[in-house]
Amino acid sequence: MYHVDLNSDLGESFGNYTIGMDSEILKYVTSANVACGYHAGDPVVMEKTVRLAKENGTAVGAHPGFPDLMGFGRRQMVVTPEEANAYMKYQIGALLAFTGSCGIAMQHVKPHGAFYNMAAKDPKLARAMAEAVYEIDKNIIFMGLAGSEMIKQAEEVGLKTASEVFADRAYNDDGTLVSRKLPGAVIHDKDLAISRTVRMVKEGKVTSVNGVDIPIKADSICVHGDNPSALEFVKNIRETLEKEGVEVRNLG
Repeated sequence: MYHVDLNSDLGESFGNYTIGMDSEILKYVTSANVACGYHAGDPVVMEKTVRLAKENGTAVGAHPGFPDLMGFGRRQMVVTPEEANAYMKYQIGALLAFTGSCGIAMQHVKPHGAFYNMAAKDPKLARAMAEAVYEIDKNIIFMGLAGSEMIKQAEEVGLKTASEVFADRAYNDDGTLVSRKLPGAVIHDKDLAISRTVRMVKEGKVTSVNGVDIPIKADSICVHGDNPSALEFVKNIRETLEKEGVEVRNLG
């Protein structure tokens, strides 16, 4: 029996600004990555998102990023491993207050944006991030890009890991994601994206942007849901996976 987790980045609204369709997306995903106030989100949004996730039976994880609201956490920053470790602890600690008050456990931690992409290649940065999670709670799962330094370092630290794949993103030959600055980085053909995802889950392979088949491990699929068409995509990908005999369930 094949099985996979379906995750989405949520809680990214801020003050008077609403981003995403969280209440709808939570009906279809099995894990929610909740923004912790650095790249997006605020205390009110965090609490609301955690409560919505609990109501829908969706597992909750922290989604820590760089302290960069203006750039939505997608701009690279120069930070030391010690700073990265502290950034992780600060944000995880904030979300733990809300999961604790709602009576649920934190399932996982998944870094966001540039924080995520830099750690995928930088072993020192990835190590510092993994150690932060371990020092808070070694039972929390570390979610990171499949085959990346994040997964390697988290496993060496002693954490459980979840290898993440992306339904609508193109891959380089080395398994990293094609930069959003380049053409073809995002796959807009939903049927192609879904068929690629099913193959990643059932065959453990994906075709790179250069046409090369590369091995990939899919414990969790990231889907985006910040517009009406994306919501339809999330519904379709879940329905297709289940028709293909894949059980969609959270990491627990």
